[in-house]
Amino acid sequence: MSIEDIVMLAAVGVYRFLPAYLANASALAFGGGRALDGNRLFLDGKPLLGSHKTLRGFAAGIAAGTFVGLVQGDAPVGLAMGFGAVLGDAVGAFLKRRLSIPPGEPFPGLDQFDFLIGAYAVSFPILALPPASVLLVFICTPAIHVVSNYVSCALGIKKVPW
Repeated sequence: MSIEDIVMLAAVGVYRFLPAYLANASALAFGGGRALDGNRLFLDGKPLLGSHKTLRGFAAGIAAGTFVGLVQGDAPVGLAMGFGAVLGDAVGAFLKRRLSIPPGEPFPGLDQFDFLIGAYAVSFPILALPPASVLLVFICTPAIHVVSNYVSCALGIKKVPW
């Protein structure tokens, strides 16, 4: 396999995962309001998800993913990826709360992949993408995550670039 083939597989993968990337970003950018978990506590007495996971953000993520899928000509994949991305991010928040990591604080690895794992898990049955492209998306995502966080911070969407 040539370097051109690898670059093409990565580009196709990132393109197909755009609904997940934008769903994840939109949940942050358009979030706020009522907490997704209703401010409930889990059995351990800690927040279920925390105040940063909101109904508006969850809905915005699904809407953004669906919209991107529609623009790409595959709304069902966009919907699945959008839903999976915000679901995966919520699962990540649940795990971080169990580990007493406050909302907004970094957890390297989990922060970069929770939404991606969720998006892939939900869209897998309908996503036509070579496994090599999926692997390359996971390899490229940490760099994409760093760049998007710095851009979000510069735009005032995030307070810290992580």
